[in-house]
Amino acid sequence: MKKNRFLALLLAGMMCLGLAACGSDPAPAEGEGEDATSGEAIVMKLGTTVNEEDSFQVAAEKFAELVEERTEGAYKIEIHPNGTLGDERTMLESMQMGELDLGIITSGPFVNFSADMGVLDMPFLFSSNEDVYKVLDGEIGKDLLKTLESSNLKGLAYAERGFRNLTNSVRPVKKADDVKDLKVRVMENEVYTASFKAMGVNAVPMAWNDALTALQQNTIQGQENPINVIYSYKLWESQKYATLTRHAYASAIITMSLDSYNKLPEDVQKIFDEAAQEAAEYERNWTAEHEAEQLEAMKTNGMEVVENPDLESFQAAVQSVYDAYPQYADYITRIQEALA
Repeated sequence: MKKNRFLALLLAGMMCLGLAACGSDPAPAEGEGEDATSGEAIVMKLGTTVNEEDSFQVAAEKFAELVEERTEGAYKIEIHPNGTLGDERTMLESMQMGELDLGIITSGPFVNFSADMGVLDMPFLFSSNEDVYKVLDGEIGKDLLKTLESSNLKGLAYAERGFRNLTNSVRPVKKADDVKDLKVRVMENEVYTASFKAMGVNAVPMAWNDALTALQQNTIQGQENPINVIYSYKLWESQKYATLTRHAYASAIITMSLDSYNKLPEDVQKIFDEAAQEAAEYERNWTAEHEAEQLEAMKTNGMEVVENPDLESFQAAVQSVYDAYPQYADYITRIQEALA
């Protein structure tokens, strides 16, 4: 009798435990359904390769401000400038693997992750900022960003690096023939390299941090970048001559690890999308407002600036690049039709 009573009590206890277990919520797996309901802000890292004077920093700070404000402090963006998280390609690979949340990356390296993105690097594709924004903020730009998802990257918005210009330490450049045999750093990008080789330049693909050292040591003679980069890095210290070739437009894509993006609740994803676009437009306006004074500072600090080079000679020199990349023909046609 005592034995039967003991067994009955034991079974009753086990049933209670089972019912309690059925009624409880399972603990989420680590990193799953990431949210800030615990009351502690989720911190996400954003990397750039530029210094705090650069327009990328302006975009990063505005994006961080908007995200924190609109999520009521549930999400915070921690900015890491100066290449402390690696060069641009390294950061993209880190985002691809889910090891880094965000970055603001110049368009050049993206061709290594989506072949279609290379169309944006074609020389003299755009003639004005207004044309650029019409294409990048429209259907074509959105289609290109979607191609990054196959590489586990999420393109949020196009900020601005700007129209790129040539500097060098050897001679003034007024026409295409003047650049022949100059040793010039270009981004690690096939189209950029092909464009400069077509002009007879000794093009050296190189990460930006390495290029700064090479310029100072005079192991390369020139580089090409927008005015805001020439200014913020005081390139007049190693470069005597600048030419406003505006040979290519470089966007700066506010990029996210697709893994990190997919962990966000849907309403927070929308906040990130909208904050990125607003930050991009804010940075574009900031760049436009400061370009004239930055150009003047270049001159004041001893740079000889050729403001109206013979662009037709440059355009003729790079025509072979269009023939070499027929895979971009459809996108180029769409761009031309959008701007007609």
